[in-house]
Amino acid sequence: MTDAPPPSPTDAPSAPPTGAEADGGSKAVLHWYLKSARRNLRWKLEGLTERQLRTPMTPTGTNLLGVLKHVCSVEVEYFTDCFGLPSGIEMPWFDDDCEPNADMYATAEESVEWVFALADRCAAASDAAIDRLDLAAVGTVPWWTNGTVTLGRLLVHMVAEYQRHLGHVDILRELLDGAAGLAPGNSNLPGEVDGAPEVWWAGYHERLRQIAADAPDTLPKTPTT
Repeated sequence: MTDAPPPSPTDAPSAPPTGAEADGGSKAVLHWYLKSARRNLRWKLEGLTERQLRTPMTPTGTNLLGVLKHVCSVEVEYFTDCFGLPSGIEMPWFDDDCEPNADMYATAEESVEWVFALADRCAAASDAAIDRLDLAAVGTVPWWTNGTVTLGRLLVHMVAEYQRHLGHVDILRELLDGAAGLAPGNSNLPGEVDGAPEVWWAGYHERLRQIAADAPDTLPKTPTT
């Protein structure tokens, strides 16, 4: 087993833009959130062994390395191919004859290093396209029912996509080794200064477990208006 490569340092913007036109406007804000989400996802995979990164943690096979492979692949298709700016990155797991969910795991031949390099290539191609296009630029998503979109809509869509998968990754990482937190340098969780040292969390967990154990094992009633 090998440790995963470190996150890509180019994925981490230093501070969010203001949103003012002089600071790049809404496009700069949306792009910053996209880059931040990329960085946070890579950070969540840092320091784990190859076995941990590949281990399916749910009945549907959700695994950390697969989440990264999926989300970077989807991102680059949206920002390049959908605007007639093909990236040239081959992604055979999207071919019509592939098995279901082929993009949600890395094969034994696809090394951890290879997936991380893929994510870097996808991010670079996406960023180049985003920099080139205006927010109002129109593209087409062939696999959507109404696939006429703007760059602005796809930026919002991909930020939402990343954040949804970051929620998955948060839980998987905590189950694997107990690590938790929002972003590098910002856990966004109560700490010792807030009266929550490590031992406090064990009691907190037990208290919540007991509340759940005492709750009725029945479906809640549907509210009536």
